[in-house]
Amino acid sequence: MITVNIHKAKTQLSRLVDEAAGGKPFIIAKAGKPMVKVTALDTPTGKQVRRLGFLRGPFSVPDDFNTMGSSEIERMFQGEE
Repeated sequence: MITVNIHKAKTQLSRLVDEAAGGKPFIIAKAGKPMVKVTALDTPTGKQVRRLGFLRGPFSVPDDFNTMGSSEIERMFQGEE
């Protein structure tokens, strides 16, 4: 793991961050004293990734989709169980 002084880190931050994101963490030192360690954040992988469009293939929408449960919802708004 490399150690860079704060001045070098400021001038080469983009490159250093790209390297850290690629799995090469680095340490920033001030006056030769290590201060912080920069590492990549854990990102979701595999089954942790959630994305739109996960349902593949055709599906059907019921004809009463816009009114499904309307009588039940109406009763709830009126305070009836």
